[in-house]
Amino acid sequence: MEERKLKSAVEAILFACGTPVEVSRIAQALDLRLLQAQNLCDELAADYANAERGIRIVKLNDKYQMCTVEEFAGPVRTVMDLKRNTPLSQAASEVLAVIAYNQPVTKAFIEQVRGVDCSGVVSSLVARQLIEEKGRLELPGRPLIYGTTEHFLRCFNISSIEELPPLPNEEENSDEKQEHTEAGTDDHIGRDDTV
Repeated sequence: MEERKLKSAVEAILFACGTPVEVSRIAQALDLRLLQAQNLCDELAADYANAERGIRIVKLNDKYQMCTVEEFAGPVRTVMDLKRNTPLSQAASEVLAVIAYNQPVTKAFIEQVRGVDCSGVVSSLVARQLIEEKGRLELPGRPLIYGTTEHFLRCFNISSIEELPPLPNEEENSDEKQEHTEAGTDDHIGRDDTV
């Protein structure tokens, strides 16, 4: 099949599914190599972006999905009679940050970092589909562990967790390391893994 038809096929798959589709499934459906399917998806996403359409194709880890452009969220919400999402509270933002930067984590870890009970906040983030249960630890009581979701990636307009901005401590530490290296010292600065 020629490239134009293959792109059209990818477009049809993404449109029909509505949810994120793994690039491996696209490759399998079109009898392509994984890299070839990924390149087609990336090219199609670029085509949509360059054409300034109301729809774009986003990459979420190893998946692709069609979604509307943010600029048109208002009219789409009006037609679909959707209520505007309420913004996250300060507590929810803090818990979400702890999870995003340290995942997978237990509720006990989150509470240790924040110093307060987080049960209600964790439940609300699960209900908003920003975090989800990722399994259980093999410890007494088998505590649940949490991580972010694809919906989290879409909401923050990133393709993967690696695109999160560095934490302020990490930036300061890397600047200090560079200063020490430039000064010719052999001092090592430890990385603070807490949020």
